[in-house]
Amino acid sequence: MAFNVEIIGFFAAILTTLAFVPQVYQVWKSKSNSGLSLTTYLMFMIGVFLWLIYGIVIDSISMIIANSITVFLSLIIIYFIIKSKKSN
Repeated sequence: MAFNVEIIGFFAAILTTLAFVPQVYQVWKSKSNSGLSLTTYLMFMIGVFLWLIYGIVIDSISMIIANSITVFLSLIIIYFIIKSKKSN
């Protein structure tokens, strides 16, 4: 039986995506984003979006799923950062 390297990708995708969920939950629940940098999250989201494009090009389902979810989660945080800056 040949080892499928995509399995490593799925585990990496699950762990890195789930690692982001507590931050989104905290910002969502508290409606506070003190200490979070808009520049950092914008750079992060752009990087993840580029990984998503790369995953599409190489047809890696684990990269596509994980990076799609992570782009969505980072957009939530970016929304709250911008919303907070506008209200201040």
